[in-house]
Amino acid sequence: MSESFTTWQARFEKLRSNKLFETVVIAIIVVSALMIGARTYEEASQFEQWLIYLDVAVTVFFLVELLIRMAAEKNLLSFFKKGWNVFDFLIVTASLIPMDDSEMVLLARLLRIFRVLRLVSMIPELRLLLVSLVKSIPRMGYVALLMFIIFYIYAAIGSFIFHDVDEQLWGNIALAMLTLFQVATFESWATAVLYPTMEYYPYAWIYFLTFIFLNAFIFLNMMIGIVLDVMQKESALIDFESGEGEAAEMQGLRADVKELRSQLDRMEAALTQRADTPKTD
Repeated sequence: MSESFTTWQARFEKLRSNKLFETVVIAIIVVSALMIGARTYEEASQFEQWLIYLDVAVTVFFLVELLIRMAAEKNLLSFFKKGWNVFDFLIVTASLIPMDDSEMVLLARLLRIFRVLRLVSMIPELRLLLVSLVKSIPRMGYVALLMFIIFYIYAAIGSFIFHDVDEQLWGNIALAMLTLFQVATFESWATAVLYPTMEYYPYAWIYFLTFIFLNAFIFLNMMIGIVLDVMQKESALIDFESGEGEAAEMQGLRADVKELRSQLDRMEAALTQRADTPKTD
């Protein structure tokens, strides 16, 4: 019985790691996303029954695929130790809500939208991007705090100096911060904000250009640098875990050097012991 279980587990593991199987799963996820988009068109109402059949087929496929991945694990608990597996389990489980009940159809359709997110868990590059983004949020928070401080200072200066230009733009510090946000996004800021202000204050361009330089160039590049730094570290960690890349090679070299050092220590100890041993005629 144990040998039979091991054989089936090895087969499921081989199927799970098969590239063709992964490609089929990704294709079904794309089909599921297209089905969700098709339901937003009125013309799709005449194919409603076919869409329901397809939804059932996709749901059953996702359930079978999840069971295969669970069966491929030597220990079922190890399956739930990985966050992405738990993520897929929750999405597939939520997809089991039937769509034929009028009270649950809206909830079921909303939950099926999240099946598109399974592309993130299936494609390693997308997982790397998402994990890097999540891990970079705490460090980006400090940059955002510094940006808020700059926004607040410039908004206070703008509300003090430009309040007589346009009360709707510079009437108070809250309106001034909204105006500066429009400037930072470059949304019609020149014609709606810069030029009317320069009619009263010709040197107001210094105020706006320094603000844009700080926010659009320095702070934006700082955030990009944070994300790139986290992505580089995550990529190195993945290479190390998979035994590939420079990080894995360096770790292998350290292990070899450590092993050689231990062998030299043992040889030195043996030679020292032999030298200390008195010779007998």
